[in-house]
Amino acid sequence: MTMQRTILATLLVGLAVATAAPACAQLAEQVPPPRLTWSFAGPFGKYDEAQLQRGFKIYREVCSNCHSLNLLSFRNLADEGGPGFSEAQAAQIASEYKIKDLDDKGQPAERPGRPADHFPAPFPNELAAKATYGVAPPDMSTLAKARTYLRGFPWFVFDMVTQYQEQGPDYIAAILKGYRNPPKGFELPSGGNYNEYFPGHNIAMPPPLTDGQVKYDDGSPETLEQYSKDIATFLEWAAEPHMMARKRIGFQVMIYLIVLSGLLYFTKKKVWSAVH
Repeated sequence: MTMQRTILATLLVGLAVATAAPACAQLAEQVPPPRLTWSFAGPFGKYDEAQLQRGFKIYREVCSNCHSLNLLSFRNLADEGGPGFSEAQAAQIASEYKIKDLDDKGQPAERPGRPADHFPAPFPNELAAKATYGVAPPDMSTLAKARTYLRGFPWFVFDMVTQYQEQGPDYIAAILKGYRNPPKGFELPSGGNYNEYFPGHNIAMPPPLTDGQVKYDDGSPETLEQYSKDIATFLEWAAEPHMMARKRIGFQVMIYLIVLSGLLYFTKKKVWSAVH
């Protein structure tokens, strides 16, 4: 029986090592992006309206040429806690887009966008996107939540205390600034681009942003550093547009639970005072 247990334990350890080896190899190829400072970080963080508007400008002028934003409607631009556009401004932005629809006779037609419409995709379907770029560019609606990286021990322990949840924006900003010339000995496939922070370092997307590419109206620096933070913030809002309301409700719930715990404690002391 002891021999069987030893053999079983050896097999389990071997299986665990074999399973973990590919994951460790993949992690070794990914350079952790630098941790940045965000206005929406922490339990009391909130979105910067001006930064969201700059990020939307970048998406509209650059990212929307390849990436869809399927889960976001034009009217969301005027939602509380968002970029701070008025309903009239959101309607004006919507009207500048052409939406594919059907006319009164059921025939395909185009019309100006309405606030209730979703942002139109740059391609009619995934196959058309693949035919253009070889791979379909991902939808950006939840990109800031879908893209992340492993922090590893002991950082994830500290993250639970500090409520660090900005891996997605950190990763997006790092990818946009991570384009480099491939190091000596690195074989870059045809059509690929070397990126320091992308897993495997081979990314199909060419550098989308350069200094001075997008003109700002508020005097903010027109640099790649600023662009990367602005678009990452906008994509974080697109993925979680009601974050500020969630944090506010969470804080109220915590206050309620603390008060309730105190009332229960003193009630228990009062009820059982005669016994003690």
